[in-house]
Amino acid sequence: MSEDTKQPGSEEPTKPGVSDSEASGTPPPSAIPPAGTLAGADAEKASMVEQAKSRVAAVKESLTDQAAAPGAPKPPVKKKEEGPKPTDAAEHALVKKLKSKFGEAIGEATEFIGQLSVTVDGQRIVEICDFLNSDAAETRFNYLSDLTCVHYPDRRTEPFEIVYNLFSIEENERVRLKVRTKESVDSVTGVWPAANWMEREVFDLFGVRFNNHPDLRRLLLPPDWEGHPLRKDYPLEFIENAWTANHLPVMTEVEMEQLHQRRAYGLDLLSVPEERMMREIFIGGKEVMPKDK
Repeated sequence: MSEDTKQPGSEEPTKPGVSDSEASGTPPPSAIPPAGTLAGADAEKASMVEQAKSRVAAVKESLTDQAAAPGAPKPPVKKKEEGPKPTDAAEHALVKKLKSKFGEAIGEATEFIGQLSVTVDGQRIVEICDFLNSDAAETRFNYLSDLTCVHYPDRRTEPFEIVYNLFSIEENERVRLKVRTKESVDSVTGVWPAANWMEREVFDLFGVRFNNHPDLRRLLLPPDWEGHPLRKDYPLEFIENAWTANHLPVMTEVEMEQLHQRRAYGLDLLSVPEERMMREIFIGGKEVMPKDK
């Protein structure tokens, strides 16, 4: 450390023309602004702050006025474009030909997205189908692609509508025939043999009978089942009927609890007698089918 070599009484003399306050670095009293006034820089900052506050107040006031004033009316909501609708097909060439041949047996005809639908009299459905499948028609509909049924419970007199979807393989054209009936209609198996199982399915699930069918019996449900599940008035939940009483065993509370547990763990297959038999065969080490020696 450097030693203080100043000796008492050895102060440096003040330079001529320099006051004591300037020599010591302290501003003179005349340089200090009077009390209650700000320096120039502080006054400028205060002015900028005041301007900013006034701008914020003006923006708030304009927003308040806009909120209070009624807003401009919103543009109307654009309506969703409506899809295509069925049109009258009375002037269709095929409809005219059918009307000229069968007269009043041909009812309403509509066309929707290029698909022709014609309502016909059920008493003459076989004649009409035979005509469309023959060479007499310019467009021969030689393929019955589908035969199904629709149930309309509100139609008291004719609640069922049998639908025939016909296809022309040569011309790549389609036509849909509709027949309204209460309980039965003539079979078209003599025109298209493929209608056999289609009509059986409709009979099984809707209960509509097909006259002159070669083998009219249920197709999907057991022969002694009661009711027709695709009717609109058929209950959706489980129902007890004669078939369930005759074929489903009566289970005790313990067996019911075991069944629920098997279902919870995905073990339903083990409740089938054949599955239990196969399981016993594998556990016993037996061969399911003997190998050829």
